[in-house]
This record gives sequence, structure tokens and C-alpha cells, in this order.
Amino acid sequence: MTTTTTTDIGPATSRAALREARWEVEEFHYEYAAGLERGEIAQWPDFFTDDALYRVIARDNEESGLPLGLIYCEGKGMLHDRAYALIHTEMYAPRYLQLRVSNTRVFSADDTHIRAEASYLLLETLVDEPSRVQQVGKYHDVFQRVNGGLLIKDRKCVYDTVIIDNCLVFPV
Repeated sequence: MTTTTTTDIGPATSRAALREARWEVEEFHYEYAAGLERGEIAQWPDFFTDDALYRVIARDNEESGLPLGLIYCEGKGMLHDRAYALIHTEMYAPRYLQLRVSNTRVFSADDTHIRAEASYLLLETLVDEPSRVQQVGKYHDVFQRVNGGLLIKDRKCVYDTVIIDNCLVFPV
């Protein structure tokens, strides 16, 4: 049985192919989250293609068609710059992150790309404060298959509230 999907990447995708792609994306998310939780900010850009686009935008802006967001990185160079600034700037208190990614949906998959979305929850703990929700939202992703694995070609992190903590220090 074949399921057709509306897509901008590739032809209609079978249910089996979508399940396999979802598994690949979920495995990717586990590694992505684990790296951020371990504080491996210098390696964060390695999850992206050289020409990647990474944006963090409020849901109300996204739904209104307004492109303004908190973070905009075009290309791996900008991702490296952001990581470098985080590592070499001690203008924020030490903290621990817990990133949870769930409800992964794959809309299309072919030999080169996967188009997917997933819900995310970013929890933050400052060592002398209770844990708190830093951000809740959805990833809207295009993954590219590279050397037998996945890299993010386009990630839009759409967070639900217009009120966020006074700083968004780490990547989502």
C-alpha cells in the first residue's frame, strides 16, 4: 500500500519508507539532544550541512508570515560563530540542559532528503535554582542524507510563546 503525501521533496513515499525515515530522524534527534545536554557546543555545527539554514522564531510570527526571529544562521560558518561565542563568552550563569524531542512525523523521504517535524521541550537548570521550561515548540526540518547519515539542511524551531526567558543562550 502506498501513501501519497504533499511534498516539495521527491515522489510519493511508501508507509514502510516513511517508518524507516522516522526511525532515522529519531536516532538523529537522540544524538543531537545528547550532544547539547553534554554541553558539546563546539560540535553542534557538525549536525548541519555546509549551506544549512537555522532559525528560531515565535509561533505568532510564523503563523503571521513574519520572518523575524530570535536566531538566524545561514550556513555552517554562522553556526560555528554562534558556537564560538557561546564557548568563549562567560556572560551567563552555568546551567544544565535537558532536551526532549518527541512526536516525530515524516512527511516525505527519498534517497537524498527527508522532510519532517517534531515537538521539542527544552528544560534548563541553573545550579542554584529550580529547573524551568526554557522553550516549547516544533522543529520543521529538512534533512539531507550525507555519507550514510543525516545532517540538517534546514531547521526552523518555532516556539509557542512570545514570552521567553531573558536570554536564549544555547541552541535548541
